[in-house]
Parts: sequence; structure tokens; C-alpha cells
Amino acid sequence: MHTQNLSHSASAPLRAIVALPLISLIGFGLAYSLLGAGLGRAMFPHTATGSLVMRGDVVVGSALVAQPFADLRYAMPRPSAAKYDPMAAAGSNMGRSNPDLATRIAEDTATVARRENVAPASVPFDLVTQSGSGLDPHISPEAARLQVSRIAKARGLPEAEVARIVEQAIEAPQFGLLGAPRVNVLALNLALDAKQGH
Repeated sequence: MHTQNLSHSASAPLRAIVALPLISLIGFGLAYSLLGAGLGRAMFPHTATGSLVMRGDVVVGSALVAQPFADLRYAMPRPSAAKYDPMAAAGSNMGRSNPDLATRIAEDTATVARRENVAPASVPFDLVTQSGSGLDPHISPEAARLQVSRIAKARGLPEAEVARIVEQAIEAPQFGLLGAPRVNVLALNLALDAKQGH
């Protein structure tokens, strides 16, 4: 009887050692994740699947992730330290005192100024600075307006028409309180294409 009690008391810690990791792994590692993903997909299906933007049956991008545009007919996004790769989302980690950062911003400012045919002092900071994630899909209304003349010329459209499309693309702060007015670059470019039937 005494031997059985000793055997039982010795196996109790062993059961706890095995059971606790299994419960944690299955309960929190699997069940909780599946429940969270399932609820997210049921309540917010568009956002939970990446906020993909479709044109017909073709995915043209995501409303939440920036992508590069090189064609002069399109609005350009912010520069990206991650090279617009969602799997490498990151900022540059350069501090304000880093001379390389100052050099890059000066070079980018000169490049944007030449492209948009404006003075370097007129270039909004968000067209030459990278966001913390490197994937911010938005630019400021000022950055979008700066590109109107170039886009209109490249598309053969009146500047007033392109300016109207830009103004319509401006999103208000979330709930009227959070953030600043902004323009989603992909949405703007799709609106420009839609104007010309592309």
C-alpha cells in the first residue's frame, strides 16, 4: 500500500510536466489561433484576407501595402526601406544624426524635384522619407497634389481633371479623429486608369 502511494505521488509531477505543455500547445498554439483567425474572417472578411484589391479576377494589390510605380502616368508612393516586400517590412533604422540618411534624403529630394519640375523646397517630406514599416500605402494630399502636373502631361489629360480625381481620393482621418488626411496611392492610380478606361 505504501509502495503504491509512493508510485502515485511520483507520477503526479510527471503528468503535470507532460500535460501542461500539451494543453498550452493545443489550447493556445492551435485552438486560440484558429478561433481568432475564424472570427476575424467571419467578422472582417476583406481585411482578414489582406484587403486585396481586385480588378475582375485579377489581384492588383492590397489597400494596406504599398507597391512601386515607375510609369510617369501614375502617382508615386513613399520610398521603402523594405523595397516594397511585405515579407521584409522594416524601416531603415537610420537615426536623424546619421549622415547617410541626410545624404539619401537630399538625393531623393533632388530626384523628386526634377521629376515633378518643382523646387526642392516644395517636395513634401513623405515623398523622400520611409515609413516605419516601409509599406505605408498612403501619401499626404500635398504629395499627391505635387504630382498632378506630371500625371496630367503623361496621360494627356487636363490638369484640372487630374486634380479633381486627386481631391476625390483624399481620405479623412479615421473616425474623424485618428491620423491625418491621406491618399491611398493604389486607389488613386486605379481611379486615374478608370478615367481613361484602362
